[in-house]
Order: sequence, then structure tokens, then C-alpha cells
Amino acid sequence: MLNCAVIMGRLVADPELRTTTSGISVISFRVAVDRNFVRQGEERQADFIDVVAWRQTAEFVSRYFRKGSMIAVQGSIQTRNYEDRNGNKRTAVEIVADNVSFCGSKAETGSTGNTARYEEPARPQAQQSAPAYATGSVGDFNDIQDDDELPF
Repeated sequence: MLNCAVIMGRLVADPELRTTTSGISVISFRVAVDRNFVRQGEERQADFIDVVAWRQTAEFVSRYFRKGSMIAVQGSIQTRNYEDRNGNKRTAVEIVADNVSFCGSKAETGSTGNTARYEEPARPQAQQSAPAYATGSVGDFNDIQDDDELPF
């Protein structure tokens, strides 16, 4: 059997980290994923996919992702049945995340909140210029005699 799901999209809202009674971190969030096909004259459609992450993955999402962040999720599809407040039976379909990755630009990736931005550390300046190489002439190369025999 194979159950593998990979999606890439933007977070619809800020994810909220929760902790179970046994102390395990869990986070749930929704990802808006654009559809590839657009009919002429229509707007692009998107699917809104629910994702659940546990333990270190949940803490990672909570720390580095906010509403609008581009995110890549790899996991498996899981369904669960539950009863809503009115007593109606419902089925939830969601991706249980195994891996979560950044996929937006560095400028989008905040580490502490909506206003934080990633800045690349300053690069040290070179102390010397790169060595200059003289351009060669055709006479610097020898012709290879091809007698149709392989060298091995």
C-alpha cells in the first residue's frame, strides 16, 4: 500500500501550537494550494487542505510559519470520523505531516513574527583580486591523431 501526499501552498491563517494532556505538541493549519488548470476567462481556483503536525514538526511550524507563508508539506492522508456539536456524523480528511519545508523567498521567511525578515549575513570582501589568466592561442594545443581505435 502507498499513502503519500506532497503539497505546496500558502498558510490561510497563523497556526496555533497546542499541547496534549500527555505533553505532546500538535498543530493544525490549512494550506491554500492553487490548481494548475485555469479555463480561459475564469479566475484561478484553489483547494484548501487541512494539515496536522506532531512533536518537533509542530514546533517547527509554530516557530517559523505565519499566515501567507509559502510552505511545502510531505506526509500521508488520514481520515477520521467524529460527531459535531449538533450530533451529526462527520468525516475529516487531512494530511498528517512527516516533513515540512520552507519554499518561499528568504525575504518571506520570518523567525519571530510577521515583521521579522531573514537577512543574509554579510560576506567578507576578498583581500586580493582573482589571478588573471592569459588567453591562449590555437598554437598552444596539439592535434590529436584519430585512427579509429579506442584507447582501451
